[in-house]
Amino acid sequence: MKTVNVSLVGVGGQGIILTADILAKTAAIAGYDVKKSEIHGMAQRGGSVSSQVRFGASVASPIIQEGTSDILVSFDKLEAVRNAHLLAAGGVAVVNDLYLVPVTVSSGQQADVTDLDARVRAIPNLKLIDAMKIATDDVGNARTMNMVIAGALSTLCPFKEEDWLRAMGEMLTGPKAKLLDINKKAFALGRAAAR
Repeated sequence: MKTVNVSLVGVGGQGIILTADILAKTAAIAGYDVKKSEIHGMAQRGGSVSSQVRFGASVASPIIQEGTSDILVSFDKLEAVRNAHLLAAGGVAVVNDLYLVPVTVSSGQQADVTDLDARVRAIPNLKLIDAMKIATDDVGNARTMNMVIAGALSTLCPFKEEDWLRAMGEMLTGPKAKLLDINKKAFALGRAAAR
């Protein structure tokens, strides 16, 4: 099996690292070799965060070269545009239909993006998911937005749903265990939204 490259991008506080950890754990449970890397940047201040997950029969390096991501998962529309160059020809972009105004724009240091929606729609093989609306309106908890996105991502990966749920159970332990059911609900709604 060819190695599958998944790049996850967004800003600090969106649950990108947890989502990448669950993806990597799911791949391992499904019997794949997995490598993962991450860049936090200025995560605590709403700066860019990215994580890369590679899985296959045998994976040598955790680093995904530019233009080779089979799946680009973006938790924010601006980060999707910024990172569209990571996508391979024929790759799929799962993009959260959300725009978080960067600190540099809100503080007046930089002009806002004027044609963001058009630039997002220009990304090939786009799956636009309103994860925040689903998390807020249907799940009742905005913090489950990342699991809505994970659910959408799961429809593009060769893993069984029970592998994903097992990985979530293994990652959400201790005090986080009480959040498992609501996260499973968000995951299921994300899967449904992406189909």
